[in-house]
Amino acid sequence: MGLRRALILQCFLLVTSQAVAQEKEQARGLEVYGYIRTDIGYNFNQIDPNWFDILRVSSLPQYKDQYAPDGRIFFSVRQTRMGFNSWSETPLGQAKARFEFDLFGVGPDVGQTTFHFRKAYVNLGRFTVGLTESTFSDPDILSTNLDFGSPSGLAYLRTIQVRYEHTSEQGRWAIGLEQPGATADEGIYAERIELQNVKAEFKAPDLAAEYRRNISNGYVEVAGVIKWIRWENTVSSPIDLSGDEIGWGINISSTQKLGQQTIFKGQLVYGKGIQSHLTDASFNIGIKNNFDDPTTPLLGVALPVMGGLAFLEHNWNSNWSSTAGYSRVRIYNSDAQAPNAFRNGHYAILNVLYRPFPQLLTGAEVQWGKRGNFSDGFKSSAVKVEVALKYTFSHFLFDQGGK
Repeated sequence: MGLRRALILQCFLLVTSQAVAQEKEQARGLEVYGYIRTDIGYNFNQIDPNWFDILRVSSLPQYKDQYAPDGRIFFSVRQTRMGFNSWSETPLGQAKARFEFDLFGVGPDVGQTTFHFRKAYVNLGRFTVGLTESTFSDPDILSTNLDFGSPSGLAYLRTIQVRYEHTSEQGRWAIGLEQPGATADEGIYAERIELQNVKAEFKAPDLAAEYRRNISNGYVEVAGVIKWIRWENTVSSPIDLSGDEIGWGINISSTQKLGQQTIFKGQLVYGKGIQSHLTDASFNIGIKNNFDDPTTPLLGVALPVMGGLAFLEHNWNSNWSSTAGYSRVRIYNSDAQAPNAFRNGHYAILNVLYRPFPQLLTGAEVQWGKRGNFSDGFKSSAVKVEVALKYTFSHFLFDQGGK
C-alpha cells in the first residue's frame, strides 16, 4: 500500500512539474502603467470654459467677448492616465490586450474631471480588434508638448475597429474596418423644425488603410480613408431632406532625424467630410442652398478640409529638451453655414522640458492659437502659458516567461 502511494505521488509530482515547466515557457504577464500629471497655467485671453486647460482653436470666441473677461488661471489633473497591458500565449500566437483611461471629460461630460475611455483592444497575431487609434492616424507623429489639445491640423482619432496589419523590416501596411460617424452643421437653418426630423444613418463601416516605408533617418507614411455618410428625413414631407455623401481623405506623415539631437515631424492631410478624424476641425457635413429645385432646396455636402503641421524636437542634453511647432487647419465652408462658423485655425507652441530621471518630466510651455470665422470677418486669438509635472509609473503585477 505504501509503495502504491509512493508511485502515485511520484507520478503526480512528475505531471505537475511538467505542467509547471510548460506554463513557464509561455510568456504571460500583466502590467499596470500610467502617469500622474498636474497642469497649472494662465489663459491671457478668452476660451470656452469647457476647454479651460487646453488650447482648442475652434473653441475660441466666435464674437467679441463671448467668454469674457480675459485672463484666467487654471489647475488641472485631467491628463492623468492609467492603463493595463496583458499578454499571453495562445494556440494562435501571442495575445496582447490593453485597457486605458484618463480623466479628461468629453461629450456629455465635457469640461469635467471624470473617467474617460481611451483604449480597449486585443491584438492577436496580425489582427487588432477594439478601441484604438484609427488606421488613418499616425500616433508616432505626436510631438512632445504639454498641451493636451494637440495641434489643430493633426489627423488623430481613436475608434472601434477591426484591423489587419503586416509588418516587415521595410515598413508596414494595414487595412481596417472602423466605426462610422460624422457631425453636421445646420448653419443658418438650425432653428427650422424640419431639420429636427433629419437623422444620421450609417449603413457601412469606414474603410481605412495605411502604408509606411522605413528610410535611413525615419519613415514616410501614406494613409487613406473613405466613409459613406447618410441622413434620412424620418417624417413624410414634400421637401426631400434625405441624402448621402462620400467622405474621403489622404494623410501623408513623416518623421526624420536631423542629426543626433533633432527630430522633425510633419504631416499633411486633405479630404472631404473627414473633420472628425482631425483633432480640432469642426463639422463633417454642411448645408448648401439649392433653391432652383423646390423638392430639394437644401443639400448636405461633405466639407473639404486641409490640415498640416511641422514640429522640431531637440535634445539639448540628457536632461533638457525643447519642442517648437506650428499647425494649421482650413475648412472650405458651404454657403448656408452661419457667418460665424469656424473657417480656419492657427496653432503654435514652444516649450522647455526637464527630465531629472526617466520617470519624472516637468517643464514650461507657451501656446498660441488663432481662430477665423467663415464670412463675418471676425477673428480671435489666445495666448496661454502652462507648467506641468508628470510622474510616470509601470509595475508588473504578474510576470512569467521572461517578459
